[in-house]
Amino acid sequence: MSRDSDYIPSSEKKSTLSSLLRFATRSFFDDTTDQTKEERSMRINDKASTLIEQSDFISRDLSWLQFNDRVLDQAQNLERNLFDRMKFLAITSSNLDEFFTIRIGSLYNYLDYGKERVDYSGLREIPFRKTLLRMCQDFVRKQNECFIQGLLPQFDDYRLRIARMADLHEEERDKVVAYFDRTVYPMLTPMLYDYTHVFPVLLAKVLIFGVITQAAGTTSEEDRKLSFVQLPPNLPRFYVIEREDEVLFLPIETIVCEFIKKLYRNVDIVSTNLFRIMRNGDFSLEESDDIEVDFIDEIKQKIKNRRLGRVVRVEIEPDMDEEFLNLLKKRWEIDDYNVFRSEGFLDYTALWQIIKHPEFKHEIPSVHPPVPPLGLGKERITDIFEVMKERDILLHHPFNNFEPVLQLLEQAAEDPKVLSIKLTIYRLAKNSRVTEALLLAAENGKHVAVLFEVKARFDEENNIREAQRLQKAGCFVIYGIGLLKTHTKLLLIVRNEGNRVVRYAHMSSGNYNEETARLYTDIGLLTTNEEYTHDISEFFNVITGHSLPTNYKNLITAPRHMRDKLIELIRNEAENQRQGLASGVCIKINSLEDREVIEELYKASQAGVTIKLIVRGICCLRPGRPGLSENITVRSIVGDFLEHSRIFYFHNNGDPLLYGGSADVMVRSFDRRIESLFLLVDERVKQEVIHMLQYNLRDNVNAYVLQEDGSYLKCVGEDDSPAFNIHQAFFNVTLDEVMQARLFDSEPEACLNPLEEAESTPDGEEQDSSTTYS
Repeated sequence: MSRDSDYIPSSEKKSTLSSLLRFATRSFFDDTTDQTKEERSMRINDKASTLIEQSDFISRDLSWLQFNDRVLDQAQNLERNLFDRMKFLAITSSNLDEFFTIRIGSLYNYLDYGKERVDYSGLREIPFRKTLLRMCQDFVRKQNECFIQGLLPQFDDYRLRIARMADLHEEERDKVVAYFDRTVYPMLTPMLYDYTHVFPVLLAKVLIFGVITQAAGTTSEEDRKLSFVQLPPNLPRFYVIEREDEVLFLPIETIVCEFIKKLYRNVDIVSTNLFRIMRNGDFSLEESDDIEVDFIDEIKQKIKNRRLGRVVRVEIEPDMDEEFLNLLKKRWEIDDYNVFRSEGFLDYTALWQIIKHPEFKHEIPSVHPPVPPLGLGKERITDIFEVMKERDILLHHPFNNFEPVLQLLEQAAEDPKVLSIKLTIYRLAKNSRVTEALLLAAENGKHVAVLFEVKARFDEENNIREAQRLQKAGCFVIYGIGLLKTHTKLLLIVRNEGNRVVRYAHMSSGNYNEETARLYTDIGLLTTNEEYTHDISEFFNVITGHSLPTNYKNLITAPRHMRDKLIELIRNEAENQRQGLASGVCIKINSLEDREVIEELYKASQAGVTIKLIVRGICCLRPGRPGLSENITVRSIVGDFLEHSRIFYFHNNGDPLLYGGSADVMVRSFDRRIESLFLLVDERVKQEVIHMLQYNLRDNVNAYVLQEDGSYLKCVGEDDSPAFNIHQAFFNVTLDEVMQARLFDSEPEACLNPLEEAESTPDGEEQDSSTTYS
C-alpha cells in the first residue's frame, strides 16, 4: 500500500487530532541534544566539503544548482526591467520543481530501495542527500531575497500590487465574495484524515491548506480534527482588480483563507496551514514486446503514477503549526532538509500571470525580428527546393527564422513530385504547423513516416495525442525504439524530378517546434548533398527497420559509435600536439557529464592541447586544476535565449573538423538515446560555425567562467572594452566578420574570399558582402 494511503495502526486508533500528532512526532527525532547535533552536522559538512573539493569531477546535481544560480543572477540584474527580472525568477522556480521531480526523485529511488550510489563528488547517497538539499535551501533563500528585497520594492513604480483583503474597497470585496461563492467554493473539497479516513492523495505542484478544526465553543485538543483542502490548479493564481491608477493581484490562497469558514460550518477553525509538495517523478521504462499497443498504455500509466510518487519537498509558510508539520514529515518519511520555508510566497511560477497581463504588455522587452540566413536572400523564397539544390544553407535560430524549415515541409506536402517524407519528432509546438503539414501530405497520398518519441519528458501526453492523429490519417508512426529515446533531429524528403530522384534533408540541434525556435539558440542545415542524404536514408532504415550499416560518411550516431568517435577525435588532437603539430578543441554543448570523455579531455590538456568549452548547464569537468586540466577553460552563456546548439570543433592540424547535432556529452546521450552528429563539409557553412563559436568566446555580458573550485564568476569586459552581447550581436553579423573569424592563432585563413563568393539572391540582385544576414 502506498505511503499516502496507509491507515493509522490499530494501537493508535483514536479520533482526535492530538493522538495523530503524537503518533506523527513519536520517535521522529533522536534524543541527541541540539548542540551535539549541530556539532555533528558541522563535522559531516566539513568532511563532505573536503571530498567535493578533492574530487577531479564536479557533481552533476551540484553543477545543475550552479546553473540555476546563473539564471537567478539574471533576475538580480538591475539593467533588466521588473518584468524581465520576474520572468527569470519564475524560470528558476519551474527549474527547481523539475530538479526535485527528476533529480532528487532519482536520488530517493536509491535511498528508498537501499541501493548504493556514489556521486562524482565522492559522496555516498546519504551524505550527498544532505549536502544537496542544504544547497537547495540556500538557493531558495536567495530566491526569496531576490523577490522581497529586489523585486517587490519596484512594484509601485509600475502601478501593481500583490494585494491583501484589507486593501480592497467595499465594491471590490463584494466582487471577490461573488467570485469565491460562484467559482471557487464549488470546486473545493475538504478531505478529512482520521482513523476512519485514509490519508488523502495530495497532488504535487498545487497549493494545499491543512486545516485544524475543533467543535464550536470547546478548547480541548482531544476534540480537534485535521482535513486538507486543495486549491483548484485550473484557476488563475491571482484574482485581478484593475483600478484607474493601479492593478491589484489578489492571490487565490488569500481569498480561500478569508472564506474557508464556509467549508466548516458549526465548528471552529484553529489554524490553516498553506503548503505545496513535490513528488518523485523519475521513472524508467521497461521494454514492451507489443510496441503498438502495450507501449503506449505503459507510458500513459507511468504518467498517472507520477501523482503517487513519494514526496521529496514540502514548501511551507513561515508560521506553519509545528505539530502539523511534524505530522507531514512523519507521514512522508522526510525531515527538515526536505522542508522549505518561503518568506515571499509559494511558487514563483505564479509571476507569469503578472508578466503576461495585458496592462503590462508594453513593458516586455521587444525581441529583434529574425534576419534571413547567410545562404538565403530572404526568409521565404518562391521555391525552397531550387535554392537547396544550389547550396547548403545553415540556419541559426532564433536569429534566423524557422520559416524555411516549415516552408520545406509545407511545400513538400503539396508538391505532386514529392514521394515521401520521413522525420523524427521529440517535442512539438501546440497547434503545430509541422503536424498540419504531415497530415496534408498523407491526405495527398504521400508516404509519411514519423518516429515519434513519446518518452519526451513532460511532453508525453501531447506527443501521444499528435502521433495518434497522424496514425489515423494514414501516416506510418513508430513510437520510439524500446528503451532508447529518439532524440536526433532529422528530416528527409524524396522527390521525383523526372530524370532523377532527389533527396532533400534537414539536420538540426533543435526540435521541430516553431515556438521554441524563437527562444532557443540552435543550428540547422538544409542540404541536398548526396553523402548526407544517403547517410540519413540508412539511418532511417536502422530506426524503422532492421538494418546495421557498417559506416556512415558524415554522421556519428549513438548509441553505437558516438562516444568512441569523439574520444578518437580528442586523442587525435593530443597526438598532433605531441608531434609538434597544431591542435585545439572547442565544444559548445548544453551539458558535459560523461566520465570517459572528460578523462580524455584531461589527457589532452596534459598533452598541451588548448581546450575551450562552452557548456550552458551541467559541467562535471573541473577546469584549471594543475597537472590535470590547466589548459581547459569552461564558460557558460545564460541570457535572453536558451543556449541549445551543439557544436564540436577539432583543429586537425589546420583542416578543422566541425560537427553539429542533437547530442550532449552525457551518458544518456551515448548509451540510452538515438542521437546523431553531422559533419559540416561546405566551407562557407564551416566558417559560419567557427564564427558562432568565436562570438560565444567573446561574450562579456551573458558569460560566466567556471573556476577550479566549481564556482562561476560573471565575465566582464576590461575597462576600455565595450560590452559584447551575442544575443544582440548575432542579429547584425556581416559576411566579412564571418570570413575573418578564428578560434586559434594556428588556424588557416578562410578559403573563401567574400568578394569573390558573393551570391545572387533569388530575385537576381547581387548580395553585398558587407551587409548583415540578408
